[in-house]
Amino acid sequence: QQDREHFDFQWWGKSQAKRNAFTPTTAALRYDEARSVNPDKAGGNAIIEGENLEVLKLLLCAYRGQVKCIYIDPPYNTGNDFVYKDNFAEGTSAYWEQTGVTQGGVKMSTNTRADGRYHSNWLNMIYPRLLVARQLLREDGVIFVSIDDNEVTHLRKVMDEVFGEENFVAQILWKKRSTPPNDKVIGANHGYITCYAKSSDNV
Repeated sequence: QQDREHFDFQWWGKSQAKRNAFTPTTAALRYDEARSVNPDKAGGNAIIEGENLEVLKLLLCAYRGQVKCIYIDPPYNTGNDFVYKDNFAEGTSAYWEQTGVTQGGVKMSTNTRADGRYHSNWLNMIYPRLLVARQLLREDGVIFVSIDDNEVTHLRKVMDEVFGEENFVAQILWKKRSTPPNDKVIGANHGYITCYAKSSDNV
C-alpha cells in the first residue's frame, strides 16, 4: 500500500466554506439615489454597501478577471468579534436572533478561544471570500490582506492554497505605533499586510 501521508491544510467546515464561494447569490444591487453624489461625474467609481461575500459574487458578473488590485482588511480574530456564518436568505436581524448571536437585539456570541473551532470559524469566513476575489483579479493583478498575529500563519496557508505558494509576493510589516503598549511580555506595535499575485509571472 502506497504511503498516503502528504501535506494538507484542513479545518472543520472547509468543504461548506468552499461551497459558499460557488453558490449563486440571490442578492441584487440597488442604486441609492438619496446618498449618491455627482453620479454623472463618478467616472465608473462606486461605493457598494453590503455583505462582502455576496457583493463579491455580484461583481463577478461584470468584472471577472478585470481587477488590478484588491485590498481587504478582514475582521481580526481577537476573540471579541463575532465571526458570522454565511446565510443570507433572511434579513440580518432575524438571522442573528435565530442563530443566537443576538437576543432581543443584544449581542450574545463571540468567537472565543475557549471555542474548539476558534480558528476554523475565522477560516470559514475568509476562505470563500478569497476564492471569489481570485476570480476578480486580472492575470497581472495582486491582492493585499491586512492581518495581525492571531491568524497570520493561517492566512498564509489558506492564501497558499487559493493563490498558489509560487504566487506569494511579500509579507509586509506595518508599524502601527511608535510607542508600544506595556501590558504584555512584548508590546505589539505591528501588523502585517500579506501580498499575493494572481500570477507571479505576470505581475
